[in-house]
Amino acid sequence: MNEKDYQSIFFLKFLHYVLIVLIASKSSPYINTNHHILFWLSKQKLHFSVFVSLYHSLFLSLFLTLRNSKKEGKKMGGVNFRSLTFMILIAFFVWCSSIEICIARRGKHWRQSRYAAALSKKKGGSHGHRNYHNGGSKPKPPPPHSHKATPSPKPKEEVPPSTPSPHGGFGYDQQSTEFNVLDFGAKGDGKSDDTKAFQDTWAAACKVEASTVVVPAEFVFLVGPISFSGPYCQANIVFQLDGTIIAPTDARRWGKGLLQWLEFTKLKGIAIQGKGIIDGRGSGWWQDAPYEDPYDDERKLIIPLNSTVQERPPMPVRNELSGKMPSIKPTALRFYGSFNVTVTGITIQNSPQCHLKFDNCMGVVVHDITVSSPGDSPNTDGIHLQNSNDVLIHSSDLACGDDCVSIQTGCSNVYIHNVNCGPGHGISIGSLGRDNTKACVSNITVRDIVMHNTMNGVRIKTWQGGSGSVQGVLFSNIQVSEVQLPIVIDQFYCDKRKCSNETAAVALSGITYEKIRGTYTVKPVHFACSDSLPCIGVTLSAIELKPVQERYHLYDPFCWQTFGELTTPTVPPISCLQIGKPTNNRVQSDHDVC
Repeated sequence: MNEKDYQSIFFLKFLHYVLIVLIASKSSPYINTNHHILFWLSKQKLHFSVFVSLYHSLFLSLFLTLRNSKKEGKKMGGVNFRSLTFMILIAFFVWCSSIEICIARRGKHWRQSRYAAALSKKKGGSHGHRNYHNGGSKPKPPPPHSHKATPSPKPKEEVPPSTPSPHGGFGYDQQSTEFNVLDFGAKGDGKSDDTKAFQDTWAAACKVEASTVVVPAEFVFLVGPISFSGPYCQANIVFQLDGTIIAPTDARRWGKGLLQWLEFTKLKGIAIQGKGIIDGRGSGWWQDAPYEDPYDDERKLIIPLNSTVQERPPMPVRNELSGKMPSIKPTALRFYGSFNVTVTGITIQNSPQCHLKFDNCMGVVVHDITVSSPGDSPNTDGIHLQNSNDVLIHSSDLACGDDCVSIQTGCSNVYIHNVNCGPGHGISIGSLGRDNTKACVSNITVRDIVMHNTMNGVRIKTWQGGSGSVQGVLFSNIQVSEVQLPIVIDQFYCDKRKCSNETAAVALSGITYEKIRGTYTVKPVHFACSDSLPCIGVTLSAIELKPVQERYHLYDPFCWQTFGELTTPTVPPISCLQIGKPTNNRVQSDHDVC
């Protein structure tokens, strides 16, 4: 080679050195020597072979370009303008691609993987989040190593460990959708107050659509009054309840009294599911039941043998705990102003008052739940519906001290089926129209129900002086066993000491009873309708109720101002029902119409 060839090769080597310095300096500003450059290149396991190939191609292309330029005699200091442009373009291409690779490797995920690897070496292995989803328990220790070789499982992508968050728990990256209360500081020992941990967990889950709040099995969480609130939460949050949540029994935690304990408000697509328990520990509240607490007015119809009717049944016996808890008793679990609500699988027990309440909700599904409290626990309704539409309740066991299901004003399109009720006061529509209010209930279906040892079976109860209407109600295939009053309409309902007589009433029409069968202990049918606004369109079909003499006087069916039809013979005969329509039926005013 002549002198110009050596000059060209020297120029290319110089360009190669400058190129590597540029790449390395962009990738790591602390690399400034040739030794460090080579060390850095040796660490670039990914794409290093691609870099070498590109460099060799660049070197060869430039060398050939220089040779051709010399032969053609178009020289510009050894390199013509077109060749220099081509050389710079190739160098720029290699430089940009290398920077992109290096920047990507210097990004967040690379730092996390390095941190995870360092932590793994330091602690002897990495530890992921606790996962007790779907009723899982604590992780079990791995079995002893066997000498027999086993195929290695497919490696999983390494998950970086959580870093502490400002609220004291553990943070989750933006892609996480599962939030375990243990990771936010909950103890789960049944003694420590875990309220704040639940609040922090909800605050994190609230920001992520379709997230899951995990309350793991085998833990007992003491949680005070708390509201899991929207409306700014993302949709479709799941509250996976597999552990046990218990209410505080310290009266100081309740102040002067609260209407709810666990509350979910203004949410879209909220689901509570799992095999866990919500325990209201309400016995202290029941013992302190005030004398002004409401009581079920149907008690006036139940007269024990060798006794006379009492004006008001005795109140619970006072003891040394009297006055301990506030007079206002909370509902255990309440949903307010929410859409597409699902409650499934869980058990709610021993609530101070109502167990499960839906208020101003739309699209409610409740199935496979258990409600459990003593039959003498006062005002402990199982499921309470108010101002809620499109409700489905099925496949559940409800045992309580009041109505298994109570349907209040503002409810429509309610379908209840395959429910076991008892003990309790049956399934009721009402009470409606209290304090001269307007009540509207329509399109209610209750079918395929088993009731055992309840006060009432299926009942409609309204106050004198109310307005509005109840219409389009079907009670079908109800099996009753030792139920005191299987079929009830009571438009003179009063759960206070005294109620005044009033002419206004909630209008009842289109009420159908079919296939109501079983045994009763007091009276098979009790229809007490308003004098001024009789019940119309009451239909009875396939009614077969037989008496069982136990502790109470037995009575024949009773009807007052009740009009409709008997489509089949009934047992016993319900001859008191007036066939057809009343001749002087008062037309409802615009104020009364729903």
